Amino acid sequence: MNHTIDSIHKSEYQEVVAVWEASVRATHHFLKEEDIQYFKPRILNIYLDAVDILCIRNEKKEIIGFIGVAAHNLEMLFIHPDYRGKSIGKSLLNFALKNMQVTKVDVNEQNEQALGFYKHFGFHVVNRSEVDASGKPYPILHMELKNK
Repeated sequence: MNHTIDSIHKSEYQEVVAVWEASVRATHHFLKEEDIQYFKPRILNIYLDAVDILCIRNEKKEIIGFIGVAAHNLEMLFIHPDYRGKSIGKSLLNFALKNMQVTKVDVNEQNEQALGFYKHFGFHVVNRSEVDASGKPYPILHMELKNK
């Protein structure tokens, strides 16, 4: 299936955060509610402005998945749970690899589905951090693309 990559306007950030939250609740079962509430305003007010952000929309023009890239690092890839398994993530990642020169991604160690997804695309673990970037006790796997 061919998906159209689209830009996101700052006025749509609330919609992006809603997709992020729905995705996190469906895939990041290791997070506590207080962690989701901690990250939510940071996503809205800090993190989205720190990345080049693009999305895929449904037929109603609603955002159903998005990526955020900074300095060749895939910082965000989140898909609304109603659209998982429909190649949205694959389309976004392929676009980022081809057009945004992504070569690195950090993944929560407990998110085994994401780990497998990135390995499928040729990423491999090069390092591990005991805590995430916020100092929370969620180990992060630092992945890079294998040299081809």
